Amino acid sequence: MSIRALRTLLAVHRHGSFRAAADAVNLTPAAVSQQMRHLEDTWNLQLFDRAQRTPKLTETGLSLVDEAFALLSHYDGLPDKLGAQDDMSGELVLGAVPTTLTGLVPLALSRLKIQHPGIRVRIVPGLSNQLLLQLERGQIHAAIVSRPPVLPKTMAFSSIAKEDLVLLVADGTEDRSPHDLLRDNPFIRFNRDAVVGRQIEAWLQHEGIVVNDAMELDGLEAISSMVAARLGISIVPQRCIVEQSSLPLKTIPLGENSPRRVVGLVSRADGPKAGLVRATQTALLEAVSIGVFALKP
Repeated sequence: MSIRALRTLLAVHRHGSFRAAADAVNLTPAAVSQQMRHLEDTWNLQLFDRAQRTPKLTETGLSLVDEAFALLSHYDGLPDKLGAQDDMSGELVLGAVPTTLTGLVPLALSRLKIQHPGIRVRIVPGLSNQLLLQLERGQIHAAIVSRPPVLPKTMAFSSIAKEDLVLLVADGTEDRSPHDLLRDNPFIRFNRDAVVGRQIEAWLQHEGIVVNDAMELDGLEAISSMVAARLGISIVPQRCIVEQSSLPLKTIPLGENSPRRVVGLVSRADGPKAGLVRATQTALLEAVSIGVFALKP
Protein backbone atom coordinates (compact mmCIF):
# COMPACT_ATOMS: atom_id res chain seq x y z
CA MET A 1 0.00 0.00 0.00
CA SER A 2 1.16 3.56 -0.67
CA ILE A 3 -0.05 7.08 0.05
CA ARG A 4 -0.36 7.60 -3.68
CA ALA A 5 -2.66 4.59 -4.07
CA LEU A 6 -4.92 5.87 -1.30
CA ARG A 7 -5.09 9.27 -3.00
CA THR A 8 -6.08 7.48 -6.20
CA LEU A 9 -8.79 5.57 -4.31
CA LEU A 10 -10.25 8.86 -3.05
CA ALA A 11 -10.14 10.25 -6.59
CA VAL A 12 -12.11 7.22 -7.87
CA HIS A 13 -14.68 7.81 -5.14
CA ARG A 14 -14.98 11.54 -5.88
CA HIS A 15 -15.14 11.28 -9.66
CA GLY A 16 -17.04 8.05 -10.09
CA SER A 17 -14.83 6.15 -12.56
CA PHE A 18 -11.26 5.05 -13.18
CA ARG A 19 -11.05 7.26 -16.26
CA ALA A 20 -12.17 10.44 -14.49
CA ALA A 21 -9.92 9.67 -11.53
CA ALA A 22 -7.00 9.16 -13.92
CA ASP A 23 -7.45 12.71 -15.25
CA ALA A 24 -7.57 14.09 -11.71
CA VAL A 25 -4.36 12.38 -10.52
CA ASN A 26 -2.45 12.54 -13.82
CA LEU A 27 -2.34 8.78 -14.45
CA THR A 28 -3.63 6.54 -17.21
CA PRO A 29 -6.86 4.58 -16.57
CA ALA A 30 -4.78 1.40 -16.75
CA ALA A 31 -2.45 2.66 -14.02
CA VAL A 32 -5.43 3.54 -11.83
CA SER A 33 -6.88 0.05 -12.34
CA GLN A 34 -3.52 -1.51 -11.50
CA GLN A 35 -3.22 0.49 -8.27
CA MET A 36 -6.73 -0.51 -7.18
CA ARG A 37 -6.08 -4.17 -7.99
CA HIS A 38 -2.87 -4.01 -5.96
CA LEU A 39 -4.78 -2.64 -2.95
CA GLU A 40 -7.26 -5.53 -3.22
CA ASP A 41 -4.52 -8.13 -3.54
CA THR A 42 -2.47 -6.67 -0.66
CA TRP A 43 -5.35 -6.95 1.83
CA ASN A 44 -7.28 -9.76 0.16
CA LEU A 45 -10.36 -7.52 0.02
CA GLN A 46 -12.91 -6.86 -2.70
CA LEU A 47 -13.01 -3.09 -2.99
CA PHE A 48 -14.87 -2.90 -6.32
CA ASP A 49 -17.81 -4.62 -7.93
CA ARG A 50 -16.58 -5.21 -11.47
CA ALA A 51 -19.76 -6.87 -12.73
CA GLN A 52 -20.71 -3.58 -14.38
CA ARG A 53 -18.82 -1.76 -17.11
CA THR A 54 -17.85 0.96 -14.64
CA PRO A 55 -16.50 -0.62 -11.43
CA LYS A 56 -18.39 0.47 -8.31
CA LEU A 57 -17.05 0.61 -4.77
CA THR A 58 -18.35 -2.15 -2.51
CA GLU A 59 -19.33 -1.54 1.12
CA THR A 60 -15.82 -2.62 2.05
CA GLY A 61 -14.39 -0.17 -0.47
CA LEU A 62 -16.49 2.68 0.93
CA SER A 63 -15.29 1.86 4.43
CA LEU A 64 -11.70 2.04 3.22
CA VAL A 65 -12.44 5.41 1.60
CA ASP A 66 -13.46 6.79 5.02
CA GLU A 67 -10.32 5.43 6.65
CA ALA A 68 -8.10 6.67 3.81
CA PHE A 69 -9.62 10.15 4.03
CA ALA A 70 -8.84 10.36 7.76
CA LEU A 71 -5.33 8.96 7.29
CA LEU A 72 -4.44 11.35 4.46
CA SER A 73 -5.88 14.31 6.34
CA HIS A 74 -3.58 13.51 9.24
CA TYR A 75 -0.63 12.90 6.92
CA ASP A 76 -1.07 16.15 5.00
CA GLY A 77 -1.46 18.14 8.21
CA LEU A 78 1.73 16.85 9.84
CA PRO A 79 3.95 19.76 8.70
CA ASP A 80 1.57 22.27 10.29
CA LYS A 81 1.18 20.24 13.48
CA LEU A 82 4.90 19.59 13.95
CA GLY A 83 6.14 23.03 12.89
CA ALA A 84 6.49 25.93 15.26
CA GLN A 85 3.24 27.78 15.87
CA ASP A 86 4.80 31.10 14.81
CA ASP A 87 6.50 29.68 11.71
CA MET A 88 4.62 31.53 8.96
CA SER A 89 6.63 30.49 5.93
CA GLY A 90 6.35 28.40 2.79
CA GLU A 91 4.25 28.49 -0.37
CA LEU A 92 0.48 28.99 -0.46
CA VAL A 93 -1.28 28.30 -3.75
CA LEU A 94 -4.26 30.66 -3.73
CA GLY A 95 -7.09 30.69 -6.23
CA ALA A 96 -9.00 33.93 -6.85
CA VAL A 97 -11.99 34.99 -8.95
CA PRO A 98 -11.11 37.70 -11.51
CA THR A 99 -13.17 40.45 -9.83
CA THR A 100 -10.84 40.36 -6.80
CA LEU A 101 -7.53 40.51 -8.66
CA THR A 102 -7.20 44.28 -9.05
CA GLY A 103 -8.27 45.48 -5.60
CA LEU A 104 -8.83 42.99 -2.82
CA VAL A 105 -6.07 40.51 -3.63
CA PRO A 106 -3.16 42.95 -4.16
CA LEU A 107 -4.10 45.00 -1.09
CA ALA A 108 -4.42 41.88 1.08
CA LEU A 109 -1.18 40.34 -0.20
CA SER A 110 0.72 43.57 0.45
CA ARG A 111 -0.49 43.36 4.08
CA LEU A 112 0.43 39.67 4.25
CA LYS A 113 3.93 40.34 2.92
CA ILE A 114 4.56 42.96 5.60
CA GLN A 115 3.31 40.77 8.43
CA HIS A 116 4.71 37.41 7.24
CA PRO A 117 7.58 37.92 4.77
CA GLY A 118 8.28 34.18 4.74
CA ILE A 119 4.99 33.33 3.03
CA ARG A 120 5.16 32.98 -0.76
CA VAL A 121 1.78 33.19 -2.49
CA ARG A 122 1.14 31.82 -5.98
CA ILE A 123 -2.10 33.09 -7.52
CA VAL A 124 -4.31 30.87 -9.69
CA PRO A 125 -7.18 32.83 -11.33
CA GLY A 126 -10.47 31.15 -12.19
CA LEU A 127 -14.23 31.12 -11.72
CA SER A 128 -15.63 29.96 -8.38
CA ASN A 129 -16.75 26.49 -9.52
CA GLN A 130 -13.43 25.86 -11.29
CA LEU A 131 -11.50 26.84 -8.17
CA LEU A 132 -13.64 24.64 -5.93
CA LEU A 133 -12.87 21.67 -8.18
CA GLN A 134 -9.14 22.44 -8.06
CA LEU A 135 -9.36 22.74 -4.29
CA GLU A 136 -11.08 19.36 -4.04
CA ARG A 137 -8.36 17.81 -6.18
CA GLY A 138 -5.62 19.28 -3.99
CA GLN A 139 -4.25 21.51 -6.77
CA ILE A 140 -4.63 24.68 -4.68
CA HIS A 141 -4.66 25.27 -0.92
CA ALA A 142 -7.41 27.90 -0.68
CA ALA A 143 -9.46 30.18 -2.92
CA ILE A 144 -11.17 33.57 -2.83
CA VAL A 145 -14.58 32.92 -4.38
CA SER A 146 -18.15 34.15 -4.63
CA ARG A 147 -20.04 31.83 -2.31
CA PRO A 148 -22.08 29.33 -4.38
CA PRO A 149 -25.53 28.17 -3.25
CA VAL A 150 -24.12 24.81 -2.12
CA LEU A 151 -20.68 23.97 -0.72
CA PRO A 152 -19.28 20.46 -0.21
CA LYS A 153 -19.19 19.38 3.44
CA THR A 154 -15.44 18.98 3.12
CA MET A 155 -15.02 22.74 2.51
CA ALA A 156 -14.68 25.47 5.14
CA PHE A 157 -15.90 28.92 4.03
CA SER A 158 -15.05 32.19 5.80
CA SER A 159 -16.93 35.31 4.74
CA ILE A 160 -14.70 38.25 3.79
CA ALA A 161 -17.12 40.84 2.37
CA LYS A 162 -20.68 41.32 1.16
CA GLU A 163 -21.11 43.27 -2.07
CA ASP A 164 -24.42 44.61 -3.39
CA LEU A 165 -25.04 44.19 -7.10
CA VAL A 166 -25.59 47.56 -8.80
CA LEU A 167 -26.42 48.91 -12.22
CA LEU A 168 -23.33 50.22 -14.03
CA VAL A 169 -23.93 53.01 -16.56
CA ALA A 170 -21.92 55.69 -18.33
CA ASP A 171 -21.61 59.01 -16.55
CA GLY A 172 -24.28 61.39 -17.77
CA THR A 173 -26.90 58.66 -18.28
CA GLU A 174 -30.37 60.09 -17.66
CA ASP A 175 -31.88 59.54 -14.23
CA ARG A 176 -34.43 56.79 -14.65
CA SER A 177 -35.32 53.67 -12.70
CA PRO A 178 -33.03 50.65 -13.08
CA HIS A 179 -35.93 48.65 -14.54
CA ASP A 180 -36.55 51.25 -17.27
CA LEU A 181 -32.86 51.58 -18.10
CA LEU A 182 -32.47 47.80 -18.36
CA ARG A 183 -35.46 47.50 -20.68
CA ASP A 184 -34.37 50.33 -23.00
CA ASN A 185 -30.59 49.85 -23.31
CA PRO A 186 -28.33 47.10 -24.67
CA PHE A 187 -27.27 44.80 -21.82
CA ILE A 188 -23.71 43.64 -21.22
CA ARG A 189 -23.90 40.41 -19.29
CA PHE A 190 -21.57 39.12 -16.63
CA ASN A 191 -20.46 35.59 -17.57
CA ARG A 192 -23.29 33.23 -16.53
CA ASP A 193 -20.76 30.50 -15.74
CA ALA A 194 -19.75 32.66 -12.77
CA VAL A 195 -21.71 32.56 -9.49
CA VAL A 196 -22.38 36.30 -9.71
CA GLY A 197 -23.51 35.95 -13.33
CA ARG A 198 -26.13 33.41 -12.26
CA GLN A 199 -27.22 35.69 -9.42
CA ILE A 200 -27.79 38.50 -11.91
CA GLU A 201 -29.78 36.24 -14.23
CA ALA A 202 -31.93 35.02 -11.32
CA TRP A 203 -32.67 38.61 -10.26
CA LEU A 204 -33.64 39.64 -13.80
CA GLN A 205 -36.03 36.71 -14.04
CA HIS A 206 -37.50 37.41 -10.59
CA GLU A 207 -38.13 41.04 -11.54
CA GLY A 208 -39.60 40.05 -14.89
CA ILE A 209 -37.08 42.11 -16.83
CA VAL A 210 -36.32 41.07 -20.41
CA VAL A 211 -33.01 42.57 -21.49
CA ASN A 212 -31.56 43.21 -24.93
CA ASP A 213 -28.32 41.21 -24.83
CA ALA A 214 -25.36 42.93 -26.47
CA MET A 215 -22.46 40.79 -25.21
CA GLU A 216 -21.37 38.51 -22.35
CA LEU A 217 -17.95 39.10 -20.80
CA ASP A 218 -15.77 37.59 -18.07
CA GLY A 219 -13.90 40.49 -16.54
CA LEU A 220 -15.22 43.53 -14.70
CA GLU A 221 -12.58 45.71 -16.32
CA ALA A 222 -13.74 44.72 -19.82
CA ILE A 223 -17.38 45.31 -18.86
CA SER A 224 -16.53 48.72 -17.42
CA SER A 225 -14.73 49.78 -20.60
CA MET A 226 -17.68 48.72 -22.77
CA VAL A 227 -20.13 50.61 -20.57
CA ALA A 228 -17.90 53.70 -20.56
CA ALA A 229 -17.91 53.56 -24.37
CA ARG A 230 -21.75 53.66 -24.20
CA LEU A 231 -22.11 50.24 -25.82
CA GLY A 232 -24.57 49.14 -23.15
CA ILE A 233 -25.22 48.97 -19.43
CA SER A 234 -24.50 46.17 -16.98
CA ILE A 235 -25.09 44.78 -13.49
CA VAL A 236 -21.92 44.23 -11.48
CA PRO A 237 -20.78 43.79 -7.85
CA GLN A 238 -20.11 47.02 -5.95
CA ARG A 239 -16.64 45.91 -4.95
CA CYS A 240 -15.55 46.11 -1.33
CA ILE A 241 -12.29 47.80 -2.29
CA VAL A 242 -12.51 51.23 -3.94
CA GLU A 243 -10.00 51.59 -6.77
CA GLN A 244 -8.67 54.51 -8.75
CA SER A 245 -10.41 54.76 -12.12
CA SER A 246 -10.53 57.39 -14.81
CA LEU A 247 -13.47 55.82 -16.64
CA PRO A 248 -16.60 58.03 -16.77
CA LEU A 249 -18.97 55.65 -14.96
CA LYS A 250 -21.59 55.75 -12.25
CA THR A 251 -23.52 53.12 -10.33
CA ILE A 252 -27.24 53.00 -9.50
CA PRO A 253 -28.70 50.85 -6.68
CA LEU A 254 -31.10 48.16 -7.87
CA GLY A 255 -33.59 48.77 -5.07
CA GLU A 256 -35.02 46.84 -2.13
CA ASN A 257 -34.66 43.42 -3.76
CA SER A 258 -31.07 44.03 -4.77
CA PRO A 259 -29.07 40.77 -4.78
CA ARG A 260 -25.80 40.58 -2.89
CA ARG A 261 -22.81 38.37 -3.39
CA VAL A 262 -20.67 37.06 -0.54
CA VAL A 263 -16.93 36.97 -1.16
CA GLY A 264 -15.03 34.59 1.04
CA LEU A 265 -12.02 32.37 1.54
CA VAL A 266 -12.66 28.66 1.08
CA SER A 267 -10.31 25.81 1.95
CA ARG A 268 -10.44 22.11 2.67
CA ALA A 269 -11.62 21.63 6.25
CA ASP A 270 -8.93 18.97 6.64
CA GLY A 271 -6.37 20.55 4.34
CA PRO A 272 -2.72 21.39 4.91
CA LYS A 273 -1.34 24.94 5.24
CA ALA A 274 -3.95 25.81 7.87
CA GLY A 275 -1.70 28.43 9.46
CA LEU A 276 -0.99 30.15 6.16
CA VAL A 277 -4.68 30.10 5.25
CA ARG A 278 -5.57 31.77 8.57
CA ALA A 279 -2.93 34.44 8.01
CA THR A 280 -4.33 35.09 4.53
CA GLN A 281 -7.86 35.37 5.91
CA THR A 282 -6.68 37.98 8.43
CA ALA A 283 -4.97 39.97 5.67
CA LEU A 284 -8.12 39.87 3.53
CA LEU A 285 -10.26 41.16 6.40
CA GLU A 286 -7.73 43.94 7.04
CA ALA A 287 -7.87 44.91 3.37
CA VAL A 288 -11.67 45.15 3.50
CA SER A 289 -11.45 47.32 6.63
CA ILE A 290 -9.05 49.67 4.77
CA GLY A 291 -11.44 49.72 1.83
CA VAL A 292 -9.31 51.69 -0.66
CA PHE A 293 -6.55 50.55 -3.01
CA ALA A 294 -4.55 53.54 -4.20
CA LEU A 295 -1.07 53.60 -5.69
CA LYS A 296 1.20 56.08 -3.96
CA PRO A 297 2.92 58.59 -6.28
